[in-house]
Amino acid sequence: MPRPLALFILVTALLLGGCGAYNFTGGDVGTAQTFQVSYFQNFATQSPGSVFHPGLDRDFTLSLQDLILNQTNLDLVGANGDLVYEGEIVEYRVQPMSATAEQRAAQNRLTMSVNVRFYNRTKEDADWEQRFSFFYDYPATSQLSAVQDEAHQAIFERINQDIFNKSLADW
Repeated sequence: MPRPLALFILVTALLLGGCGAYNFTGGDVGTAQTFQVSYFQNFATQSPGSVFHPGLDRDFTLSLQDLILNQTNLDLVGANGDLVYEGEIVEYRVQPMSATAEQRAAQNRLTMSVNVRFYNRTKEDADWEQRFSFFYDYPATSQLSAVQDEAHQAIFERINQDIFNKSLADW
C-alpha cells in the first residue's frame, strides 16, 4: 500500500474514532438506555379561547416519540424508562393576526402550547418542568382544516425539537 494512502487511512480512523462520544443531533443521553413518553392529554379547552381538536394528543405524543427514536439510540419503553417525558397540551387556539383595510382578518395564527415534565432517572438534578409553545400563521381566506396537517407538522417539529434540546442537549 502506498505510504500516503496508509497515512490517510490512519488519520481518518483516528479522527472518526475520536468522535465516538458525539452524534450529529447534539443529544447526550448519558448512561440512559431507555425512554418513555407518557400520553400527552389534551386539556386545551381549560384555557380560555382554546378549542379541542380530536386526535391532537395522540399525534403529538407519537411525534415526540418518533423524534427521540430518530435522534438517539435509546429504546422506547412503555413504563420505567430511564428518561421520562410527560405532560399535557394546555393551549390550542386560532387568533386573527393582521387586518385588511376593510377591517377583516388577513392572517390567522394557530398557537399550541404544551406543558412538559422531564425526569432523568440516571442523573440527579436533571428533572424539570416547562411550557413550550409555537405557532403557525396562515391566510384568513383558508380554513384551518385545509392547512391543519402542515400546521401541525411545523408546530410539532419546533416544540419537539425544543423539548429535545432542553432535555438532552442542555440548551
